[in-house]
Amino acid sequence: MPVQFVRSGYCQGMCFGARNADLHQVITSKPEGLNRASTTAKALKTETSTITTHLRESIKPIPQESGIHPLWPSKNEYDEWYNVPATIANAISERLHVQKDHPISITRSIIESKFPQPLFKYYNEEFPVVSTYRNFDSLGFPADHPGRSKTDTYYINKNTVLRTHTSAHQREIFKENKSRGFLISADVYRRDAIDRSHYPVFHQMEGAQTWDRNEVPNGDLAAAVWKDFEALPKHSMVVEDPNPTVHPERNPLQAEHHSMEEVEAMAAHLKRSIELVVAEIFTRAKAAATASDPNYVDEPLRVRWIEAYFPFTSPSWELEVFWQGDWLEVLGCGIVKQDVLDGADMHQQAGWAFGMGLERIAMLMFEIPDIRLFWSKDQRFLSQFEGVSDNLDRLRRFIPFSKYPACYKDVAFWLRSSSSSAGGGLSANSQDFHENDVMEIVRDVGGDVVEDVKQTDSFTHPKTGRRSLCYRINYRSLERTLTNEEANEYHENVRQALVKQLGVELR
Repeated sequence: MPVQFVRSGYCQGMCFGARNADLHQVITSKPEGLNRASTTAKALKTETSTITTHLRESIKPIPQESGIHPLWPSKNEYDEWYNVPATIANAISERLHVQKDHPISITRSIIESKFPQPLFKYYNEEFPVVSTYRNFDSLGFPADHPGRSKTDTYYINKNTVLRTHTSAHQREIFKENKSRGFLISADVYRRDAIDRSHYPVFHQMEGAQTWDRNEVPNGDLAAAVWKDFEALPKHSMVVEDPNPTVHPERNPLQAEHHSMEEVEAMAAHLKRSIELVVAEIFTRAKAAATASDPNYVDEPLRVRWIEAYFPFTSPSWELEVFWQGDWLEVLGCGIVKQDVLDGADMHQQAGWAFGMGLERIAMLMFEIPDIRLFWSKDQRFLSQFEGVSDNLDRLRRFIPFSKYPACYKDVAFWLRSSSSSAGGGLSANSQDFHENDVMEIVRDVGGDVVEDVKQTDSFTHPKTGRRSLCYRINYRSLERTLTNEEANEYHENVRQALVKQLGVELR
């Protein structure tokens, strides 16, 4: 099941695991950044604002001839909720997770290899436009959940969104019941921050396996699961698992549905299955590091299980890997809550599920320092992975291009003191302002030329009460040096777009 939001207020429900938070700090600089990211990833936003008027006025309609997927909704299906920029809609046709020799696709294939067919069925072709019912309601998201906000989610219309997680397809796949296990890999879409580890389109994989009480010998589910556990390979990783399988408060048993024996068996099977995936991924990462650096020091791989909370599993866990000097969360998992299975008419079944972000794994395995690179058409990037899909032994660390210089530009503005907007766009007073709107505008204007955007100052005038914000935008192309004139042009366009779309007053 998919990854949770790091900065956008989603609970850690079917959004298992962690987003790509601050991965560049693990890959390129100090390890302590992951502690901050892990803490952030486990917390809900404490402040969430609701947009009363959205960006449709300032977003041009998407031309149907511009590379849009043929299944994309027609313009007559748009309504006042529509907030999808053309760049996002165009990304639907890219399908990086199934492009041969692309690092996202390679990562997917490595994980799939540990969940073989026909026991597991792979779903890699699900279209990303889904109903709000499938994306939210069927998974138990309350009506006022912040993840439903237009500040966090891309809407086609009030009842239709770009999926924010692969779990939007979970119920229907459970209901198909074509195999005991399944894996879903897909592109997902979320409005988010701009930096080297966040992108509005990324990729998730979730998986599940179930057992049917009506089909196991003598109806003994625990015995059947233990038998399957014994058939799993062993590994040589050092595993820390200090907590009991269940805890009455922190990690409760679904006592009305499962016996303790059943949960012990399913938990053991789940953890061993996931450990085998992690062993495969990081063994290949270590082999790539050794091939690239003769002085690489190989250390035993260590992992640890920690208790977690996800609304759709209980008990639940996260797995962390000790990598490059720090503990890094790589996925979340748990025993599927029975109401999820009941909703798919699987009343006699029980099982486990997990979810992870493919960018996070790929950035670690290949040591790719910037998430924008996954979308690059530059052959200096793509050629480094040629032939790897057919021969995984050719997997090597990514070799960075020459580092092009950064160009920093600041933009400061006053938020409006009222809810009216002279430009007819989004009102940006202190109550309804959301940082994701700034990020969306900067990304829409600057595209992948923008490396990161950070708020550097916030000031409230003591007399008027008006609030001023300052953001620093780092313009840096991955493929060539930007001239100062080019950066100035991008920046001026950003400034004008902020005025037009948010109604701010530039300083």
